Amino acid sequence: MDPRQTRGYRNRNPGNIDHVPANRWQGLAEPPIEPAPPGGGRARFARFTSHEYGIRALAVLLTTYQDRHGLRTIRGIVSRWAPGAENDTEAYIAAVARRMGRHPREALDLHRYKDLRPLVEAIIHHELGGNPYDRRRIDAGLRLAGIVPEGTAATARTGTARAAAGTAAAGVTGVAAAEALAGLAPHLGGAADLARALGPWLAAAIIVAAAGWFIWQRARRPA
Repeated sequence: MDPRQTRGYRNRNPGNIDHVPANRWQGLAEPPIEPAPPGGGRARFARFTSHEYGIRALAVLLTTYQDRHGLRTIRGIVSRWAPGAENDTEAYIAAVARRMGRHPREALDLHRYKDLRPLVEAIIHHELGGNPYDRRRIDAGLRLAGIVPEGTAATARTGTARAAAGTAAAGVTGVAAAEALAGLAPHLGGAADLARALGPWLAAAIIVAAAGWFIWQRARRPA
């Protein structure tokens, strides 16, 4: 089947992320949930305004699995992503590991492009029955999540960081904390690693401090 004919592609949601009203993803479409499938079945999955935002949500959710749940292997991540109640989880794990060329129990760091990008691509391939996206589009989605190839973090623009800082200043909880940290990560250097190690609530405090720094910098500029 052509992956461009799949439900996930139509929804611009290549990870087939369920719509959860509490998860106010960046780039959600209006309405944020798909219409009921033709021929019956229930509406279930989120809809995004662009494929890049759908890829971003996939990347942010995977990094949240690492940060909040300590999942750092293909086996651990896929077991949560595609539980056995509705998936052949073992087949999913094997397919992702094979496509990535990594052992299912090998430790990954999902805040590094070299680990996250092939995992995102492997999940897209499995969910859509193929990968309809070129490298540029996947990289654009990862960049929205604050993940860029090693050595090019300086190319991330301060607008993304300021947007994340604004989210933090308004109150950071749950997935929003992970999203804000992902957006700020290229600008925080070692502080980002420290924030992740400290956990979501202390990470949120670091993000809010960064938000204050951006506001102070803006105030110093001439009108």
